[in-house]
Amino acid sequence: MRALPTTPPDLVREAAAPPAAGTTHGGLATADGTQARTVWPRALDTGWQCVSTAAGACVSPADWPAGGWLDAQVPGTVAAAWRAAGQLDADRPPPFAFDDHWYRLSLTPALTGSGPQRLRLHGLATLAEVWLDGVKRLDSDSMFVAHDLELELTGPATLALCFRSLAPLLAARRSRARWRPRLASPPTLRNVRTTLLGHMPGWCPPLQAVGPWRPIELLGDAGEAFDTIDLASRVDGDDGVVSLTLRFVHPQSETVPATLNCGAARASLEWRDAVTLTGELRVPRAERWWPHTHGAPTLHSVALELGGQRFELGRLGFREIEVDRGADGDGFALRVNGVPLFCRGACWTSADLVTLAGTPQQLEHAFTLARDAGLNMLRVGGTMVYESDAFYALADRFGILIWQDFAFANFDYPTDEAFAASVRREATQFLARTRRFASLAVLCGGSEVDQQAAMFGLPPSMRAQPLFTECLAGLAAQERPDVTYVNNSPTGGVWPFSTRTGITHYYGVGAYQRPLDDVRRAEVRFAAECLAFANVPDDATLQQALGTIQVHDPRWKAAVPRDQGAGWDFDDVRDHYLATLYGIEPARLRYEDPQRYLELSRAVVAELMTEVFAEWRRAGSPCGGALVWQFQDLRAGAGWGIVDSTGRPKSAWHALAQVLRPVQVVMTDEGLNGLDLHLINETCESVTAQLELVCLRDGAVKVAGATSLVELAPRSKQRLAAAECLGQFFDLTHAYRFGPRSHDVTFATLRDPASRQILSQAFHLPERRAAERYDTGLSATLEATGSGWQLIVEAKRFARFVNVADMHYRAVDNWFHLPPGEPRTIALRPLPAMNADATHPAPSGEVRAINSSAPVFYG
Repeated sequence: MRALPTTPPDLVREAAAPPAAGTTHGGLATADGTQARTVWPRALDTGWQCVSTAAGACVSPADWPAGGWLDAQVPGTVAAAWRAAGQLDADRPPPFAFDDHWYRLSLTPALTGSGPQRLRLHGLATLAEVWLDGVKRLDSDSMFVAHDLELELTGPATLALCFRSLAPLLAARRSRARWRPRLASPPTLRNVRTTLLGHMPGWCPPLQAVGPWRPIELLGDAGEAFDTIDLASRVDGDDGVVSLTLRFVHPQSETVPATLNCGAARASLEWRDAVTLTGELRVPRAERWWPHTHGAPTLHSVALELGGQRFELGRLGFREIEVDRGADGDGFALRVNGVPLFCRGACWTSADLVTLAGTPQQLEHAFTLARDAGLNMLRVGGTMVYESDAFYALADRFGILIWQDFAFANFDYPTDEAFAASVRREATQFLARTRRFASLAVLCGGSEVDQQAAMFGLPPSMRAQPLFTECLAGLAAQERPDVTYVNNSPTGGVWPFSTRTGITHYYGVGAYQRPLDDVRRAEVRFAAECLAFANVPDDATLQQALGTIQVHDPRWKAAVPRDQGAGWDFDDVRDHYLATLYGIEPARLRYEDPQRYLELSRAVVAELMTEVFAEWRRAGSPCGGALVWQFQDLRAGAGWGIVDSTGRPKSAWHALAQVLRPVQVVMTDEGLNGLDLHLINETCESVTAQLELVCLRDGAVKVAGATSLVELAPRSKQRLAAAECLGQFFDLTHAYRFGPRSHDVTFATLRDPASRQILSQAFHLPERRAAERYDTGLSATLEATGSGWQLIVEAKRFARFVNVADMHYRAVDNWFHLPPGEPRTIALRPLPAMNADATHPAPSGEVRAINSSAPVFYG
């Protein structure tokens, strides 16, 4: 089976840009309702039905039950059909993977045309059969492999898909495993090429992937129909080079002229044979694609002119990526277009666990949140799925790098040739399909495979898997030489999970409950995972989506992530830091003041995110990047996500948005050396800013301060000792303890000298305890604007972790510290209504601060 790199242009346009005027495209209906002939693949996405039966109940379509059929969306899953019919409890679904499920579609000449055509099935989860008019035409045993079937359609026909129970395959022993991880159940899932989503107790609901989860298409009703479009880009000196290999379904006349266009550049294509066009196009002095934190993610439109017609093929970016191992050779950092990059981001889960894809609107929303939080990388882990073309096109458009694991995690995988052949097909198809995307930056063999073996005590000679060191490494080098490949995550050092060598998964601050100073002691070089906490959503999500704000309600605890077999969950991890950082007794606070407990739980996670990333971003840090575990929750509740299951940012997201700006000041506590200020400018332009340093007593009285003009060179970091700024001794960290503490808070502000706009702020509290509350003089004024609503928030004394609670709106800026006398304007955006027909009332809520004795109300 050859690779299937086609990216249907409509999918790319959906995520990237509207089609240009005059563009030839497919999927149009004629006046009589029949489908117009088209060169593009035609999606078979409507008219499907599905039914579920006991395993083995129907041998063939002749045995179908008469009733019980549901309308089904394709691409989609059985769970999606159940949800649309109002029959799915996503938290307690039936074991879909252990029943049989049938899909059917009536093919008519009006829908498909007639004659020889090609049926393309992009992904069938997982043990699948394809039948046409009662004759089985295909068996598939991997949800990650696409298939082609040649068809001769001369009249009406019935296309049927059967998804068989996994039980027989899981019961068959393929080979003896050297170790058995607790991550997934049952352990024989190692033998099956399916996602681990739905099979990881404690991580996500048991919602198993079954059905035609990727598109199903017909090709070939037009004589010049496209089969595969393989586009790639590379950089050569100052120029960009575009490569195209276009295959047709049917033989063509090799005299038809063809050219490839990109901007003003044009190049003629050559006919390799009657079904293949190929060639390269050089784009002089092509503008580079950058991660959005370091420049513009510039994309260039590529078009084909063939026989007098123009076909838009999508947009490409030109960029170079290389690995910087550091002076000692033990590091891991990326350089993009020759510029060092601090990669910051999160581990991706899914925009929608039910469909495994999400809608275009959900994906666009997720990438908007990633960009607005200052993230420049998302990692698609080995426990998830390969994402859609629309996902990678959005990453290109938004300037978000993608770290892509192949779909392997934790297991000792089979070594027989049949399994290896399936993996080669899976990997080759994925790499060809995503070859056009500039955002793909790192390819990784698998997640925690080597780590799992090492933790079971196996020496390196017994835990190596050629699947990762040879097979996938070789395919990555062959198909995507412009992308970095690593065998496993984590990797490097005597132990693959060593924090100061190579790539690690850092949970020192987090699951291992280490103190904050462990972040420096660990000397993290690159954290492909880090900082997992049970992050509490806002009140609106807790009440509307989860249905409770009671921490020990069974609904709450069911949604809190936990490691299989552990005697603790990630609520306990967060509570540890409530106790050690804030001096709070979590259990006592929970039952005496549950609302206060929730507020401090949100605050402490924001504090941890801020402190850890400030350390990793400081001048002199050896860290090349860190990806938070995880981006979005898979169910409503206090999950790992920095974004909740409804798409609303949590306090962790807001903290990252404040500490991950391209132009940034961060502060680090250096003990007896006082405070260090680290000034960061990741942009390509120099920045002139006013630096203000202020120390306050009682949250209002200025006891020390200094102001200076600073010049931040492009792509630079610099460290300033706060003592140098002040020019006199002041116990900034309260390390010398000569008498009572002289101040409560120190804050540094970078401002634009002309507009006085705040570019970045950083805060240091010599005492973090959160017991004391007083009148901060907090006020909130609601204003209507031309585009919606905004709040003007101000305080007379330092207000710590100001947060806005509104059941119908979300504050764009939230969970921030507010100095006295500095009004903050906060835009309010309406939350998606639970009822699609509902209208949004005017904002009405309260503004709180964790050190304020009472909230203030507005609306």
